[in-house]
Amino acid sequence: MLQVLPFSKYQGLGNDFLVLDGRSLGDPEDLFGLTPERVQRLCDRRFGVGGDGVLLALPPREGGELRMRIFNADGTEPEMCGNGIRCLARFLADSDGDVPPRRWEIETLAGRIVPALAEDGRIRVDMGVPFLTPDTVPTSLPLGPEGLPFGELEVLGQRFAVAAAGMGNPHAVIPVDDVAAIDLENLGAALEVHGAFPARTNVHFVQVLAPDHLVMRVWERGAGPTLACGTGACATLVACHLLGLADRHARLDLPGGPLEIQWDEASGHVFMTGPAEAVFDGVVAPSLFGEGSEVNEAAPAAAATMPAMDGALASIDCATACVNGCLRPEACASAEARASVAALLEGRSLDDLVALAGESLESRTRGRLSRDAPAAP
Repeated sequence: MLQVLPFSKYQGLGNDFLVLDGRSLGDPEDLFGLTPERVQRLCDRRFGVGGDGVLLALPPREGGELRMRIFNADGTEPEMCGNGIRCLARFLADSDGDVPPRRWEIETLAGRIVPALAEDGRIRVDMGVPFLTPDTVPTSLPLGPEGLPFGELEVLGQRFAVAAAGMGNPHAVIPVDDVAAIDLENLGAALEVHGAFPARTNVHFVQVLAPDHLVMRVWERGAGPTLACGTGACATLVACHLLGLADRHARLDLPGGPLEIQWDEASGHVFMTGPAEAVFDGVVAPSLFGEGSEVNEAAPAAAATMPAMDGALASIDCATACVNGCLRPEACASAEARASVAALLEGRSLDDLVALAGESLESRTRGRLSRDAPAAP
């Protein structure tokens, strides 16, 4: 299978992602041929590109502007990721040349999330209303008088007072006196799979420096220790406020840097504001996945994500009408395009294809740098 895969790498407070742009894909189920094993390979920091996860920008299904799917470094798919959606918003702005004010309604497994460009270059995200009942987190911890699931859990011979909150994905929040003294590697791993969390959980140890200033450490479900977790920061602020430890608006310091979190009293929505930055653009060669240079039927779908070459690619959508097979095999609407792409690929070497994709990425990067450059006096 020949699949030259362009990607962009972005990071938010050190939480880094590979972003794949599939907004123009005709088949909404086309995930660039990704499998859990391929995601693991991409995210491997020694044998792949390296990252905490892979973000896919896909065509919408429910009236949003686009749809986001995210895969953790272990190949699992979480419902949402706060740092990830900030990175996706920054990628969209860079790709499309957007400037403030600009917002996107993005469909996720946790519902519709709305990030927006702030004037200072950060991304402000309306994360929606937190989930605060045991069945919606989900957790077996009982609903406490504080208004969220709360109880004591024992792990590795230690007992902790644990609060639970959901931001479309589950979070365990544990206030401690000194986050630096916590054995995150072992306690985080044990709590992630604790029986009190049937879907596993993200784990956050938090120290309150002041009602408007918290410091936390993150164990991310499916990824392990990470430098930041946007949904986790939101859940931590909500839990600490309900426990009487924090205000509704606070700075949360994570290992990768600070996030500003506000739980709006009027709307009940949680807002997260923080940075997201481009790292580099690149192209994954088929050899990363152990593929050869032959072409198969998946090639046109992959090629559709690349820049148009010699007019060979056309916008074709057979996904709806032919979902169970071609309805007009004698005059298939996509046959000509498939043949054109096959001929194009057969007539070019892998180096040629990589160069073509690289030229498009270079053009977009130059546009981003030009836009961000300060205006001449």
